[in-house]
Amino acid sequence: MPSMNDVLGVIMGGGRGSRLHPLTKMRSKPAVPIAGKYRLIDIPVSNCINSGIYRVAILTQFNSVSLHRHISESYNFDVFHTGWVQIWAAEQTPQSTSWYQGTADAVRKQLFEIQATGAEYVLILAGDHLYRMDYSAMAEFHWEKEADITVAVQPVAKSEASRLGILKREGDARISDFVEKPKDPAVQDRFVSRHHDSERPLLGSMGIYMFKTKVLTDLLTYHLRQDDFGGDIIPAAINSHEVYGFDFDGYWEDIGTIQSFYETNLKLTSPNPPFNFYDPKSPIYTHARFLPGSIVEDSELKDVLIAEGCRIRKAEITHSIVGIRSQVAEGTVIKDSILMGADYYAAEKKRGTIPIGIGKNCHIECAILDKNVRIGDDVVIKPFPPDKDLDSDLYFVRDGIVVIAKDTEIPSGTRIEPGA
Repeated sequence: MPSMNDVLGVIMGGGRGSRLHPLTKMRSKPAVPIAGKYRLIDIPVSNCINSGIYRVAILTQFNSVSLHRHISESYNFDVFHTGWVQIWAAEQTPQSTSWYQGTADAVRKQLFEIQATGAEYVLILAGDHLYRMDYSAMAEFHWEKEADITVAVQPVAKSEASRLGILKREGDARISDFVEKPKDPAVQDRFVSRHHDSERPLLGSMGIYMFKTKVLTDLLTYHLRQDDFGGDIIPAAINSHEVYGFDFDGYWEDIGTIQSFYETNLKLTSPNPPFNFYDPKSPIYTHARFLPGSIVEDSELKDVLIAEGCRIRKAEITHSIVGIRSQVAEGTVIKDSILMGADYYAAEKKRGTIPIGIGKNCHIECAILDKNVRIGDDVVIKPFPPDKDLDSDLYFVRDGIVVIAKDTEIPSGTRIEPGA
C-alpha cells in the first residue's frame, strides 16, 4: 500500500475572484481573511499537514503578493523536515506565453514541476472552501479501489444542484456520469444517486480530486483544449478511466460570493458554530503574530468572535466578528458585521487624518469592514435591501451588505444607508 509521502498537494490559488469584489480588489480569493485571524488558504494547507501531506504547491496568478507573503511567513518547516509549502506562480516559458486559463490549464503548465517531485499521486484542492477533511481516508479509498481518479462528493439537495457539478454514482462507487450545474428537474431526477435520502438525493462534486500522476499527465497532455477539471477533464475521463466518488458528509462551504462570505463568518459567532476552529487534533494553522490579548473596557458583547490584539472601549457589539488589532472607540454600536481588523497599529504607520479603527458614537450594521479601514466619529452604516448592488467612491453594496474596501477612510459624520 502506498503512503501519504507519495502524495503531492496542489492548491488552486484562485482567478480574479470577481464575485468577492471588493474583498479581492487587492488580493486573491485564498488570501481573503476569515474568522478574525485566518485566511482562506489556511484551510486546505492545514488539512494537508494534518493528513500527512507535507509537500504542498500553491498555484497563483492574480493579485498574489499578499498570498505569497502570508505563505512565506506562515509555513516554514525546520531544516530537519523534508516537507515544504511552495508558490508556483504563473510564468512565461518557451513552451507557453499565456497565463492560466482554468484549473486544469494551471496544473498543465506546472506538469514539469509536478513530475520533478516524484510524487505518484496528486491531490487537487481549491483555495476558497471552508471544511475540515482527513485526506488520508480519501487516499486509502483511492488505493483500495485501484482508481485512476477519485472525486470527493457530498450529498446535496435538488435546490442546490444548479450551483454545483452533479455526479451519477453506481453501487460500486464508480462515477458513471457528470453534469455541470443542472437546472432542469428532469435532468436532476436522472442523476439521483441516493434513493434512500429524499432530502439530499444528489451527489455534488467538492472540487477535490485525487489522480495517479501518470493519469493526470496523460489527460492534460492529450486534452490540450480542455482547461477546467470540473467542466472538461473529469467528464471526459469518466468514459476512459476508473473514476470513483469518495463520500464526505461533514461541513463544507464554498465561499465564492460576498453573501456566502458574510453568512459563513457570522455563523462562527454562535455558541456551537458549524465549523470548529478549536479541534485540538486537527488545528487550523496560520501566521503566528505574537499579539497581546484583547482589552475590552466597560462594553457589552453578545455572540462575538474576537481575535487578539484588539481594544474595545465602552462599545456595544452583537453577532459580529472582530478581527486582529481592531480598535473600537466609546459609544459605538456594531451589529451583524465583520471587522477584519488591521495589519498594524496606528503608531506603526502614520497616514491619513483619521486614526485606524472605528471612531466614537458610530452605528455599524450589516457591514464588512476590510483591513486597515479608518472610520471617523458619528458614522452611520445601515443595511440596504437584500437585492441591492451599488458601487461608490467610499463603499460598495452587495446583496444589501455594505462593504468598505481595504485602506478606505470614511470621514466623520458620513451616513451610508438607503436614501442617504
